[in-house]
Amino acid sequence: MIFDAIRESHDLQRDLCRKLTASRRDMAARQVLFLQLKVELMAHAAAEERHLYVPLLMEDGGLDASRHALHEHHEVDELLDDLSVRNKKQAGWIATAKKLSFKVRHHLKEEEAKFFQVAGRLLTAAKKKQLAGKYGREIVRMRRHYAAEYETVAVAAASGRVKPAKRAADKPAKRAADKPATRGNARTGAQLRGKSEPRRTR
Repeated sequence: MIFDAIRESHDLQRDLCRKLTASRRDMAARQVLFLQLKVELMAHAAAEERHLYVPLLMEDGGLDASRHALHEHHEVDELLDDLSVRNKKQAGWIATAKKLSFKVRHHLKEEEAKFFQVAGRLLTAAKKKQLAGKYGREIVRMRRHYAAEYETVAVAAASGRVKPAKRAADKPAKRAADKPATRGNARTGAQLRGKSEPRRTR
């Protein structure tokens, strides 16, 4: 069912948030953790918006909940942009990372407790099953799309999950290790999700 598929990503996001905010001296590890989280958040948002929010936006009873969830996705996009700097030792970075972690955990909790209930009432069992398949394929595709922008993260062939890549020293250099993705900021993320502009904070 679509909700079970989404919860799998939610659990990954919670785990990565915990590990990122606990990172201290190892800046290389912090960098990789941030990119894993960034790719997961952006891939999840794209898949969820396309294969859960859009169907619910077509239902009168799903308008308010979907709009609120989209607004929270936009807030996460903005925090990811703020954190996408090369120097992750700079003052305030870990505080912003903690703010992102809080926002993500709040969104996941609210979505599972409230949004899923609304969606459960509006979608038929057949529709939930259909959307689960579409979401599962889309999130793996988008993970690969976003991970391709970095040399320090990759997507596992077997599980379809984001993982640390082989050490940069073990393969030819192709991209900057932590250059903000050219297709991975709020504006281009919005365009990939089918919108001409990023979601605007009201």
